[in-house]
Amino acid sequence: MKNIKVIETKEVDLKNILALWADGDVMKFVGFPNGLKETMENLNKWYKWIEKSRPNTNHYSIYNGDEYCGESFYSIDNERDNIASLDIKLFEHARGKGIASFALNHAIQEAFKNGASRVWVDPNPNNIKAILLYERLGFVRKPIPDYIKEEDGPDIVYMEKYND
Repeated sequence: MKNIKVIETKEVDLKNILALWADGDVMKFVGFPNGLKETMENLNKWYKWIEKSRPNTNHYSIYNGDEYCGESFYSIDNERDNIASLDIKLFEHARGKGIASFALNHAIQEAFKNGASRVWVDPNPNNIKAILLYERLGFVRKPIPDYIKEEDGPDIVYMEKYND
């Protein structure tokens, strides 16, 4: 994994994120099979929010050498026992190479370092590869908390991991 870099997202990374979010293959399991068409103006506003929210919330850009592979993210909910949501998205060319495991472990450790009591993910039930990845990383299926069910609906797989 010596070529894999997980870095705090900087403004220079926004063009890569714009392309990632516009990719229907990347976004299909989060409800955007044709990609998410976002503007650079809105992405800049989102980035300013990320900058202000650090270290409670953080976004990372993932590279294999100089090639952009995707993103990872965590956000600690201070109103709900410091539980942190996690997310990762990778371009197809970056999948199946251990990049997701490396990047998720980085986000998980950063979330715990910054006060998370546990972390959670909510993969689409059709995203079998993601579910298997989370299980390999030690996530366990749990009942969906009501507040998440209200936001994301009942058709998700809810999984948690505690700090080892």
